[in-house]
Amino acid sequence: MATDYDELRNDVKESQNSSLEALQTANAPDARSVVMDLDEADALDSGSTPGGEIIAEELTVLVIPQAEDEFTCYSCFLVRHKSQIARQKDGHSYCVDCEG
Repeated sequence: MATDYDELRNDVKESQNSSLEALQTANAPDARSVVMDLDEADALDSGSTPGGEIIAEELTVLVIPQAEDEFTCYSCFLVRHKSQIARQKDGHSYCVDCEG
């Protein structure tokens, strides 16, 4: 038996037959309530814990300076070994991945 793959499925036909009134009466949130919910979520995320106390902890990160056998790619700004230099132009080095 041949199957017509271009024919609409039954569930698609039913959804196309639903009326505009039925869609408008559905319980969907309006744009204002969604924006208010997002604003409330942003306010909760701004530097406080779920309990409401503000965290004043200072983070420390160890920064290792660039070694003599490394370079910073002018395209992707990643520090790479000098063996990965693909091209140098106007005093800037480009890595193999960016020139690839």
